[in-house]
Order: sequence, then C-alpha cells, then structure tokens
Amino acid sequence: MALRKIILPEKDIPKKWYNIAPDLPRPLDPPLNPETKEPIGPDALAPIFPMGLIEQEVSTERWIDIPEEVLDVLMLWRPSPLCRALNLEKALETPAKIYYKYEGVSPPGSHKPNTAVAQAYYNKKEGVKRIATETGAGQWGSALSFACNLFDIECMVYMVKVSFEQKPYRKSMIETWGGKVVPSPTNLTNAGRAVLKEHPDSTGSLGIAISEAIEDAVGREDTKYALGSVLNHVVTHQSIIGEECLKQFALIGDYPDIVVGCHGGGSNFAGLSFPFAREKMVDGKNIKLLAIEPESCATLTTGDYEYDHGDIAGYTPLLMMYTLGRDFVPPPIHAGGLRYHGAAPLVSLLVKEGVIEVDSCNQLEVFQTAVMFARAEGLIPAPESAHAILGAVREALKCKETGESKSILIGLSGHGHFDMGAYDAYLSGEMG
Repeated sequence: MALRKIILPEKDIPKKWYNIAPDLPRPLDPPLNPETKEPIGPDALAPIFPMGLIEQEVSTERWIDIPEEVLDVLMLWRPSPLCRALNLEKALETPAKIYYKYEGVSPPGSHKPNTAVAQAYYNKKEGVKRIATETGAGQWGSALSFACNLFDIECMVYMVKVSFEQKPYRKSMIETWGGKVVPSPTNLTNAGRAVLKEHPDSTGSLGIAISEAIEDAVGREDTKYALGSVLNHVVTHQSIIGEECLKQFALIGDYPDIVVGCHGGGSNFAGLSFPFAREKMVDGKNIKLLAIEPESCATLTTGDYEYDHGDIAGYTPLLMMYTLGRDFVPPPIHAGGLRYHGAAPLVSLLVKEGVIEVDSCNQLEVFQTAVMFARAEGLIPAPESAHAILGAVREALKCKETGESKSILIGLSGHGHFDMGAYDAYLSGEMG
C-alpha cells in the first residue's frame, strides 16, 4: 500500500543550502548601475543588505553551510512532509502518482520562513536593529515578523493595499509577533506619495511596496532591507525544500517525472525545483520543471527578457529578468503573492535556456481546483499554491488520456486559512 506521508528523520535535514549558480547553462547577467549601466559590485548593496547575505548573493560556491542557529529554528517545523495525494488521484481517475510537498506546517503557514529566519539571523549577526520590507499577500511579512521576533529585531512591513484589505488576519499575525504593518502606497515615503498623487485610489503593487521599503531602509542608519523573493540569496535559502524532496523520494524508491510550482517572484518555485534542475542539467535526468502563473500577471509567459528595475521608483539595480515593466500594476487577484511584474534572474535564465517550462491559468480555474483539492485531501491551499495544484491536475489528466503512470510533485507552498474571504467570493459566485 502506498504511503500517504513521508517525513525525513530529523538527522537527515539538509545542512547546506544549494546555490545553482555554478550549474547554470551560462553565467548570470550581472546587475547594473541604473545610471552608468555598468555592473555593480557587492559594495553597492551594502546600504540595504548585511554583508553575510551579499556574499551569498554573489557566491559561486555550490554548497553553503546553514548556520546552527538557523537550523535550530528551522527544526521547529522541518522537515516538512511529502504527501501522496491518493484521494486526488482517485477523484481524477488518473494512473499518475501525485505528491505534494507541504510547506504550510511552518508557524506562519508558508515556505517564507525558510529565508526569513536566515535573513534575520545575518542581520542580527551584524548588529542591525530594524528591518524594513514589503509583502504581497502577507506570507512574507508575517514570516519576517516571526523571524525578527526570534532575533529581537524591529520589523516594518509595507503591505500591498489590496491584500491588506482582503486579508486582515495577516495583519493581525504580523502584529502578534511584534511587527508593524501599513497599507502601501503610503504617505510615509516619497515613492508612496508620488503614486498617491497620480493615483489616489491605487490598490498597490509589490513594485510600489518595494520602493517604499527600500526608501525606508536607506533613510535610517539602524535599518536594513529584506526581500522575500527574486534575489539569489533568497532562492538559495529556499533550496532546502527541494533537497528534502530528493531525500524523501529516495526513501520510497520513487522520483518525480514532473515538478510543478506556482510562480510569482520565483523563490518558492526555485526552492522546490532547483535541486531537480541540477539533476536535469548535471546528471541528465529526464524531468519536466513547470512554473504556473496567473494569466493576469503572466511574467514568464508574456513578459520580455530584459534589464529592468525590481521596483516602481527605480531604487533597485537593473536586473536581467522576465518582466512586464516596473510600472505594471496587476489586477487585484486573490493570489497576492503572485502579483509581481518581474521574475527571479536565476529562474528567468533557466526559462530562457529551456530548462524550465511555463504555463498560466485564470483565477476561476484556480479556485475550482483548490476546492476540488480541499474536498479530496482535506487541506485548504493558499490561492498561490492552488496554481501549482492546477498545473499538476492538467498533467495528471494528460496521463489519464495516455495511460502513462507518471510521478508528479506539487509545491504546496502554504495553507489558505487566511484566504477564506477569497473562497467565500468563489463559493458565492461573486468572483470575477
């Protein structure tokens, strides 16, 4: 009988982060100074990040040791379970074997603490007293508030206004752990005031919130900035997800033919898929890596591969990535964590080189699938995670047509307990 839940022994938790940079098909294009268009060095990042994270951002080492202090916190919930979705398989009448890696077991309920804890640790190590950040749907903001509380650091969160209003209990969670959260755009920063002057009713975007958080950080000597996705060091911290999956599949003698994750900025998808991308590129494994994004913010599917800023005000360096343009403000869909105009440079390069495939879907399809999953497996997924579930269901139905028994791995990046307003809208027929 197939196992439903596979959990690693505690001693087998990965002790190193995987940095994909040495295994890329070609070197990553360097970040550029917006004014000179020349490559920037680590010193240019020093005003906003601690040096420990900057070193990881530019590292060419394949493996980076996870500090014991970080491991001690991660072991509150890691290893996270790899589960076999037997009831979903039955509901779909598919010969495929469907697994999901469930990151909703962390205290904040998502994958985000995997990097929040690490970032808080490196900031604390260098004497930082306060961290400013942005958050889309609130998963990152709550994760960083959780981590800052553990390391006695003040946390300031600029939350995209539409999500601030849609998900009030994320605000409550941030404040419970001691963080401060405000709806972005605000009147607290030049960037926020500029947006409000032109668009007084702006629902906000991650690009706007990033500008506000960076402006906050560079304006105070006691403050650094933290980003929950996109950058190399964030992606590296999330690799613990995929590294655990490799060990868990080895325990049961299986291996995924298809790995599916949702894509917003890229950290969740990269954390799940990059260890498998290594095996695909280095060891020649035949595996499909599939990123699913919303049609209304389809960065990888419809964006341009070019240098762009990560924020609306142009405070960030220019990054080579797939982008919809820094001024793009996506519609207020409920998957707030996927409402970002750009994509991680590392993910973007692998899409460009054909290592990663992409697809998109609309909001109604996503929630239809989320409800089906909840009724089959019991877990109510976050709207972001439901994109990955939909991608996997599509692949499983292809197996039903062909009779192939493929193994499919889903990145279930978080639970949807703070997204019930979105589920209410879908179940009542009011979702557009």
